[in-house]
Amino acid sequence: MDRAAFRLILWGCFLISVYSSPVTRAQNVDVYSFHMNSTVTSRYATTTITSRVANKLNESQEILFEVKIPKNAFISKFRMIIEGTSYDGVVKEKAEAQQQYTQAVSRGQSAGLIKSVGRTLEEFKTSVTVAALSKVTFELTYEELLKRRLGKYELLINAQPMQTVTDFKIDVHVHEKTGISFLEVKGDLSTDDLTNAIKTTRADKDAWVTFYPTRDQQTKCKTCGENGLNGDLLITYDVERQNPNGEMTVSNGYFFHSFAPSDVSRISKNVVFIIDRSGSMHGKKMQQTRLALLKILSDLGENDHFGLITFDSRVDLWKRELLKATHANLEDAKSFVKKITDRGATDINAAVLEGVDMIKRHPREGTTSILILLTDGDPTSGETNTEKITGNVKVSIGSKFPLYCLGFGYDVNFDFLTKMSMENNGVARRIYEDSDADLQLQGFYDEVAVPLLTDIQLNYIGVSNLTQTSFNLYFNGSEIVVSGQITDNSVESVTTEIIAISKGSKVTYRDTVTAKDVSDVQPEHDNFLERLWAYLTVKQLLDRQVLLKGPEKEASKKEALNLSLKYQFVTSLTSMVVTKPQENQTEVADKPKEGATPHRPPAQRPVSHGFALLAIPEWKPLDSQMVVAQFRPASPGQRHPGSSGRKSYSHPGGVLVPDPRLTMFPKQMAMVDPPSDDTDGVSMDIAPAVRFLIPADGQPKPLCFDVPLPFKLKLLQDFASEFSMNGESVASNNGFHQIIIRYKTNHHLTINTSSISYYDGQNNVQYLWGQEPTQHTQEGINLILKSNEIDVTMGNIRFVILLHKKNGDVFLWPAIWQQPKGVTLSGILGKANISYAEIQGSNKSTLKIMDKDVMVSLADVTDYRFQFPPVIKCWHVPFKAVMKGEISDFTVTQL
Repeated sequence: MDRAAFRLILWGCFLISVYSSPVTRAQNVDVYSFHMNSTVTSRYATTTITSRVANKLNESQEILFEVKIPKNAFISKFRMIIEGTSYDGVVKEKAEAQQQYTQAVSRGQSAGLIKSVGRTLEEFKTSVTVAALSKVTFELTYEELLKRRLGKYELLINAQPMQTVTDFKIDVHVHEKTGISFLEVKGDLSTDDLTNAIKTTRADKDAWVTFYPTRDQQTKCKTCGENGLNGDLLITYDVERQNPNGEMTVSNGYFFHSFAPSDVSRISKNVVFIIDRSGSMHGKKMQQTRLALLKILSDLGENDHFGLITFDSRVDLWKRELLKATHANLEDAKSFVKKITDRGATDINAAVLEGVDMIKRHPREGTTSILILLTDGDPTSGETNTEKITGNVKVSIGSKFPLYCLGFGYDVNFDFLTKMSMENNGVARRIYEDSDADLQLQGFYDEVAVPLLTDIQLNYIGVSNLTQTSFNLYFNGSEIVVSGQITDNSVESVTTEIIAISKGSKVTYRDTVTAKDVSDVQPEHDNFLERLWAYLTVKQLLDRQVLLKGPEKEASKKEALNLSLKYQFVTSLTSMVVTKPQENQTEVADKPKEGATPHRPPAQRPVSHGFALLAIPEWKPLDSQMVVAQFRPASPGQRHPGSSGRKSYSHPGGVLVPDPRLTMFPKQMAMVDPPSDDTDGVSMDIAPAVRFLIPADGQPKPLCFDVPLPFKLKLLQDFASEFSMNGESVASNNGFHQIIIRYKTNHHLTINTSSISYYDGQNNVQYLWGQEPTQHTQEGINLILKSNEIDVTMGNIRFVILLHKKNGDVFLWPAIWQQPKGVTLSGILGKANISYAEIQGSNKSTLKIMDKDVMVSLADVTDYRFQFPPVIKCWHVPFKAVMKGEISDFTVTQL
């Protein structure tokens, strides 16, 4: 049998989740064993997930494997075992694996699905065909160095197998040579009836956590149900730190040194907050920013000095000088913060330079200075060239203090913020638009709130190939780590010297340890220090890529690639190739960087100049491919004279001719907008999709966007009131064939095109469309059924579900008529009205939407929110431009 390749990459916080889709969790598929084993030694965590699945049918079928892995982890092993044969993954350079990828995609094969789920995870999914009454074992291993934040390490393990499992086990073993000072187990899976399934055992240097729930227990947690476990275990711990010089571990010619002194006096700081108040910060963003700033101001130390800068196209200062954090000054600053309102454009260059000048104007001996920038967009005013801004800021700061950049939301230019912060000894952090955005902002500040040391330099004698040894700042609750090789076998000891500045005075830490093995790990983990060193080295080399140029950058990249290949790490430079038993089966995925889109075509792309990314499931000779093509109006079936040597595709309005730069994509990876009715005077329904509209404040035309079929969408969700509405469409080009609403824990409303079912936790009531008008009222629930619509009120949310019939197609459409005030709802229908401005003088149709120039096209949309829906004009925009996320962020696996 022919074999083909499977190539994957993933990202990931320390969170794991494996589950099967609604198809594979049916009774004909049995996940009979599910084990998660995590070993943490000197902060280095190696996790193996093993899922064993049986095909209970008398015929072959596809078995699905899904896993969520940590963003900072490197996959180091993947295998499938089928009928006693193991199919192991091999890590190769991307370029080497590219040929297998291209060959597979050109055949129209599916690509391994990678999508972002939540803030710090990616979900990887693959499948394999298993013979009748046979079994398959999936095994995935990945590795990560846990990072200390706010005085603790965190291991977060999420379980969601989507069915109860007979043999379900989570085993965690933590070994720390200096001893474990505390260990706690929290999370959704450590409450209620599941508490008894968790067992924690402590020894001096070791801790074991086991979680062995019975099948009955797997349905008993708050987020569990008939589909089994759905929640997480959060394991937090810290280590004993008796030696102020830090902890040194040596094993097999490698060492690991951690340094986290706590008996050091706090350094007073000068901190300047630079806050974006441009128009795109409107609403919840600005409200949460104000809340976070008020809390942060309350947490300033009495000897700290601070400043506040707000900016749009203009830069405003609360005070021109840094002021001491006295009660009176803090109250005055809080009054200023409460009055910050959004307006205007975004002049990042002027704002940051003003912050630098403020610190320079008020130097204080024995203190340290910090700049914190919060923005949600690109520079759109003043200097807008990001390279020039980065250069200006670097020259102005002159390596004197760090700049921390917080990017609010998905539209921010995160690459720009990353480079600007790293060039100035800081870091960039994304703040996710969610109900806890203010807590995210506070959490970041807490990490940098208490500086203890500055200008830290770690020196070693008798070692080589060191990871980073110079650090600008050390904050309370964090940790400095260095790893290296002991290449000289004759060396009997390793000497460490740490030089730093504490409150303006030089301090020195010295220590000497034997170069012989001083670790006491189990033999099966005796190479963990070598892998820890390789992991940390590759991480730092990849992070530094943004700062390097020319030969230096190429040399750094080559070193990272060689180490990735040697240790079989799946990184941004490598791909894992797995031979599968199916003929002509190839799947692909790539590990993206923070803020980047996964390696797949975007789900939406604006159409211009007649070019479109087309999905044509029926037309031949595509064979389920997607092509970049140009539409050229012509007579039906005509072959365009410029298409010699290339396939063309007939359409009643003309001919599709592949672009000379032909790019193939698997069909299911993306569907994009058909050209609008105003494009070249031709109306084309290229890919089946449902069109949604968003009203626009003060504008005659609403915005509209498409969602490709088929889909299961999160339509509306309010966590506070425990309300959710999900909808599914399979074939209808107009709306939904089923909508399910949940409210509190016991109210379920299921609506399809033939009937309506309401369940209140005890009783089930059935209605039929077209029956006599009916009203049902109960516990804050009000249902009013008319001939072709049902008016629903649940708590303080009111909506109507309409039944439409059009050209033989019967479908549902939801209309939201009342939402809770002061609450930001999530979901496709949770978007509030959006303001936009038309950009005059452009050759193309362009709108300014949330500080972004967005290319649009004029299109028609049918407003199905009404019983007799009108057809209106709308500005057709890319999905991401208005929803601030990928379509996958709004999909659900089950209704």
